[in-house]
Amino acid sequence: MTLKHLRWLAVIAPIALVLLLEYVRSSTVGAASMRSRILLDGVAAAILVLVSVLTVRAIARMQRRLVRHNEELLALHGAGLDVSAELSLDVVLNKVVERARTLVGSRYGALSVVKADGTIQNFLTSGVSPEERARIGPPPTGHGLLGVVLREGERLRLPDIGRDPRSYGFPPNHPMMHSLLAVPVICKGPFAGNLYLSEKEHGAQFTAGDEETLERFAVQAAIAIDNAYLHRQVADLAVAQERLHIAHEMHDGIAQVLGYVNTKVQAANAYLSQGKSDEAGAQLNELALAARDAYGDLRESLVNLRTLPSAERMVSSVLEEYLDRWKAASGVSTQLTIDPDLRIPPGIELQLIRIVQEALTNVRKHAAAARVELRLAYEPAGTRLTVEDFESGQNGRAEAGGSGYGLTGMRERAELLGGTLTAGRTSDGFRVELWVPR
Repeated sequence: MTLKHLRWLAVIAPIALVLLLEYVRSSTVGAASMRSRILLDGVAAAILVLVSVLTVRAIARMQRRLVRHNEELLALHGAGLDVSAELSLDVVLNKVVERARTLVGSRYGALSVVKADGTIQNFLTSGVSPEERARIGPPPTGHGLLGVVLREGERLRLPDIGRDPRSYGFPPNHPMMHSLLAVPVICKGPFAGNLYLSEKEHGAQFTAGDEETLERFAVQAAIAIDNAYLHRQVADLAVAQERLHIAHEMHDGIAQVLGYVNTKVQAANAYLSQGKSDEAGAQLNELALAARDAYGDLRESLVNLRTLPSAERMVSSVLEEYLDRWKAASGVSTQLTIDPDLRIPPGIELQLIRIVQEALTNVRKHAAAARVELRLAYEPAGTRLTVEDFESGQNGRAEAGGSGYGLTGMRERAELLGGTLTAGRTSDGFRVELWVPR
């Protein structure tokens, strides 16, 4: 019954009741007793009370539906914000499962992300403690009822899992579950997924409305999975382009060194033919120095190529590996400090790593540094990266406002991120600082 029906009922019911009462009175003997009139009035009052009760119940049902719809809209809105926020896929999907489980009112929830070959890549749970999850063991492989949703795209709404002939039962240490609600997560990319709820609260059964609600959350999960896939594709493309850029720099650098070597060899030969051994030795010394510099540049470029971020690796692990390799190549002591609350927004990992690499290249080439400190800090308004060397000779180092090629490249990368980069001498070294607002 809709609100429009209730309005008409409120108008028609009293009129109909009065007409009915008058008809009954007029059809009786004119000298009706007081008792008859009281009885008729009592009947009328009872009917009015009944109509009022039915109306209140209908309004209450409508109110509950409106509250449920409002809660669902708020939960879906929150899930949409989570999807668009700068969070990892696991974090987003965990929030989607948790919101769906809380809204529908079930004890357990789960979401699986399935690759194109049918294997499960991610399996996230809600309502199960980490200790319980560890005792259950590895994620499911997609047999039984999970496979029905996985391979056939079928929705399931079962009052008792154990009574379904397709059920394979539960592994050891798995909590007992009876009711099940499952819908497929249909993605546009090469992935798919399934969203499950089990054990509705107070022993109730899942309803058709619960199924429709879960389907809407499955849409949010699909958007999150597709977004993560597209972000990974873009990130992989950016890394490939950066590798090509580094390779071009290596090629150009080697070509310049070979040209320089050729010039110095010709000069040394000319001096030797003239019997000027001292001058020839000076040319060979310059040639040896250039060779050492070229060797250092080549080793550093190879390290840069090997330590670029990827979807499978966190920025912290990439930085740790790079600093270990850079320390071994340069002999300069390094210290890395990363804020435990740090969350690197997607899209800035590559540029951040490259800024670190270029800053440390400047340290190796232009400073007599004994120690380098790198700090990556989380702040409410953004992310701050600091690369600072100590006891620097500062030989040939550009000022903070200078136009050195290394600093210019770092500033350009900072601008791509919408951030700022400052650089300059300190009392005992040189500091480069990157700020990227959230």
